Amino acid sequence: MQKVLFVGQETIKVRALLVSQSINIKALEKEECLALDPLVLEAGEDGCAIVFRYGAIVLFNLTHQEEERFLERLKPLISASVSSPEIEEVEIHRDITSSGKVEGGNILLPEFSLKGLQIVADILAKSVILAYYEVQMAKAFDRIEPFAMSLQNIEWTRQQVRELLKQLGNTLSILHKMVGRVEIIDKPELLWDYPDLDLFYRRLANEYEVRERHLVLERKLTLLSDTAETALGLLQHNSSMRVEWYIVILIVVEIILSIYDLVSRG
Repeated sequence: MQKVLFVGQETIKVRALLVSQSINIKALEKEECLALDPLVLEAGEDGCAIVFRYGAIVLFNLTHQEEERFLERLKPLISASVSSPEIEEVEIHRDITSSGKVEGGNILLPEFSLKGLQIVADILAKSVILAYYEVQMAKAFDRIEPFAMSLQNIEWTRQQVRELLKQLGNTLSILHKMVGRVEIIDKPELLWDYPDLDLFYRRLANEYEVRERHLVLERKLTLLSDTAETALGLLQHNSSMRVEWYIVILIVVEIILSIYDLVSRG
C-alpha cells in the first residue's frame, strides 16, 4: 500500500530548484528517509524534500525559512553550485474525483501518496534541468556565432582556436550529463512497481513538454557540435595549405638561387 502524506490538507505548494551540478546522495541515504529512488527526506515541520543526484531538489509544503534551513543543511554535500538556480513552482490539489492530471496550471491528485509525489518530483526536476540547459545552450550559440560567421577566415588566433575547442567540449559535456546522468526521457524506475501511475506520469511529461524540449536541445547540441567540428576541420585544412605554400616558396627560392648560381658562373 502506498504511504499517504499531508493527511487533512487539500493543497500543498511545491518548489523545484536546480542548485548544483551534483549532490552526494549516498551521504543522505544513510539518514532516516521516507523512500529511495528518488530519495525522499522529511523537511520542516510538516513537509518533505525529494533530492536528485544531478543537483535538483523538489520541496513539498515548506515555508521560506524551512527551505533555507534545508538548503543550508545540504551545502556540504553540494558540488559545482549554479550561480542562478532554476526554479519551478506549482500547487497540488487533492481531488478525489481525479485520477491524476494537470488542470489550470495546477496538479490534481486523488490523494497525496508518496509515490505520486515522487512522480511529480521526477518531472519537475527534469523541467528545471531542461530550463538550465536551455539557458546554457542560448549562451553557447551566442559565443559560437562569431566562429560560424568566419569559417573561411585563415587568420584565426590561438585564443580563438582554444575558445572553439572549449565550446566543443562544453557541448559534449552537456550531452553527457543529459543522457548519462539525468536520463531525461527515461521513465523513473518506480513505474515498474507502480504501473498504475504510468498515465499520470505521461500526462505530467506532456504538460511540461519534457520530450519535446529534450529533442530541441539535442538538435541544438548537434548543430553546435557540427559547427565546431566544421570550423576545426577548415582550420586544419588551412594550416595544411599554409604548409604546402611554404614548401612551394622554398622550392621557388631554391630554383632562383640555382639559376643565379648558374648565371654567376656563366
